Amino acid sequence: MRTDIQIIEVGPRDGLQNEAVTLATDDKISLIEHLVASGVTRIEAVSFAHPKYVPQLADAEAVMAGIAKRDGVSYIGLVMNWRGWLRAVDTGIDEVNVPLFASDTFNEKNQGVPTSESIEVVRSIALDAHANDISVTATIGTAWGCPFEGEVPIERLVETAAVLAGCGVDEIAIADTIGVGDPWSVTKRLSAVADVVGGVPLRVHFHDTRNTGLANTYAAIEVGVTRIDASVGGIGGCPFAPAATGNIATDDLVYMLNRGGFGHGVSLSSLIGVSGDVEALIGRPVPAMLPAAGDFPPPRS
Repeated sequence: MRTDIQIIEVGPRDGLQNEAVTLATDDKISLIEHLVASGVTRIEAVSFAHPKYVPQLADAEAVMAGIAKRDGVSYIGLVMNWRGWLRAVDTGIDEVNVPLFASDTFNEKNQGVPTSESIEVVRSIALDAHANDISVTATIGTAWGCPFEGEVPIERLVETAAVLAGCGVDEIAIADTIGVGDPWSVTKRLSAVADVVGGVPLRVHFHDTRNTGLANTYAAIEVGVTRIDASVGGIGGCPFAPAATGNIATDDLVYMLNRGGFGHGVSLSSLIGVSGDVEALIGRPVPAMLPAAGDFPPPRS
């Protein structure tokens, strides 16, 4: 068996935030519970962004109150600012994910401040989080390209990652917010980032907007990244980036990892069933390929 891969399921947060349908709180809780039953051990369950901007996820406190906590399962909340951090602490969240962006223009549009100010927010949250026994991930979005600035220089990404590594975060995620990366640039950029972050683990978050998501994931694994974001059924995207659709599908990722001999602990057959539930909830087919194609070899009856 090859190196184990840790799948971070982001469907209940990054997936649902881009859907036209707003699910009932009980449906969100049920979705999370079914994903955990499929073997997921880290899951982005909620967002503490202002409900005005992400109304689909306005019930974060109610969702967290309804989840049955389990040993070995870590629940993650997205936190945009200090106010969101204070909301998160009160729910008993296990981890928070604090996003910022390598391009100042996108950071201004998404966070209302330049990237440098968001880094200071991360620093403050990390300091308080460790006092509360909560883990902190800092996610660098637009790590390949920005819809407003174009190509993001690798030097900008590396500089941002190096500063974050000194902020006391537990993990740094590198995100292709608008899905413009390719496997060759993934190899180059992640290798360069790894050189400056010391022992801080790296995580990747790819969008399949231009059908390169799984290829980029393969490249990330080849350079030693073992923490991968994915969304059940491939739902989601970024509501603040034009035409940024498609997280990589957890279903498709699990199939690829199975074929490659990687351990991950997630049941593909169970996950495909959850994707079917998601289709019913959102009222449309999910983008993932595996729910339609099925596993191979097919399970024996």
